[in-house]
Amino acid sequence: MSEPPEDGLPEAEPPEDVPPVSAAAIRLAEALVFASDRPVTPARLQPLLAEGEQAEAVFRELSRALEGRGVVLTEVGGGFVLRTAPDLAGALTRVIEVPRRLPRAAMEALAVIAWHQPCTRAEIEEIRGAGLAQATLESLLEHGLVAPRGHKEVPGRPTLWGTTPRFLEQFGLKSLRDLPRREELVSGDAAPLFGTQDAPPQTPDGD
Repeated sequence: MSEPPEDGLPEAEPPEDVPPVSAAAIRLAEALVFASDRPVTPARLQPLLAEGEQAEAVFRELSRALEGRGVVLTEVGGGFVLRTAPDLAGALTRVIEVPRRLPRAAMEALAVIAWHQPCTRAEIEEIRGAGLAQATLESLLEHGLVAPRGHKEVPGRPTLWGTTPRFLEQFGLKSLRDLPRREELVSGDAAPLFGTQDAPPQTPDGD
């Protein structure tokens, strides 16, 4: 009789009705994630697999296959992307150009939208305590981080704003439930690519 593992819990037996994942399926998933411009969901991979193969199992095996490699499979926004292995990030900062950063005003507005969505421009200004320049809103739209979410049923029917799947992807979040504190989002501590630009206070927006 085999001895139980050190933690005292029996090893989980894989379900008998789940077929093994083929090497071809793993290669296909890797190629799809590599070539895609957005996170690849299990539903997107599933139609490409052979009968009986399950996308979730293929992604699990791909993640294991990439252990110790230069990239890792990361779940963001309901799908999967390839990201640089965390232990290599420091070395790469010396050879990769730093992307253009969002102004602090844009980061503040984005944080308000993320935490209070859907919300109107007036509500963003009220919560933030400063006016929201049109250029700031257009910058967030240009980066694909926010999008209209209908209209609020009040006089004037102002546009409601919310974050996008691109926002989740950019900040490495599986869902909005994983949002960092608003202060961390504004400071850029939670942002892999976008940070803030320090600048002297300006009115009304700080752009």
